[in-house]
Amino acid sequence: MTEVSKQRLLLATRNAHKTREVREILGADWIVEDLSVLPDLPEIEETGETFEENAKLKALAAAPHYDGWVLADDSGLEVDALGGAPGVRSARFAGDAATMEENRALLGEKLRGEKNRAGRFRCVLALAKSGAFVRTFSGAVEGSIAGEESGQGGFGYDPLFVPEGETRTFAEMGPEEKHALSHRGRALRAAADFLRSVS
Repeated sequence: MTEVSKQRLLLATRNAHKTREVREILGADWIVEDLSVLPDLPEIEETGETFEENAKLKALAAAPHYDGWVLADDSGLEVDALGGAPGVRSARFAGDAATMEENRALLGEKLRGEKNRAGRFRCVLALAKSGAFVRTFSGAVEGSIAGEESGQGGFGYDPLFVPEGETRTFAEMGPEEKHALSHRGRALRAAADFLRSVS
């Protein structure tokens, strides 16, 4: 497929890990760019109370500045024993400037001695074009929180999350294996199906 015939898509993120995953999942039919192509766009404040609200905020902030489809991801980890936390604050669980190592350490601390380790990764994608919101797509994967970190792959909470039916964390899996199961993979496949249907 030539560059001209490929679909162009802006992912409204500055998270290089997310950009890489989206490129891996969507494959060669897509040219996936991110907010590095819009260096003057101000930081988008994630002020929503839900993944859907935050995804819409990000998509609508970027869409007026891009000629084509804009997709924004908001995702995170919900832990049953913590009442669904960290949820929308997954990236800021241990504080606004926290590293993911600090976030994982806090999660481990809060679950110390806890028997209920159930949780899920949830992802909501918001699609926009020409400054207007189009629709959302969602995906989730159930699993459990491991007692200790394992694996070198992935990012975020992947070294602690064991998807249902598996004995390994996401961080112990290869990219293709993880994407087949993951929340983001499920949401992106739904978004890709929609985009192909309207292109």
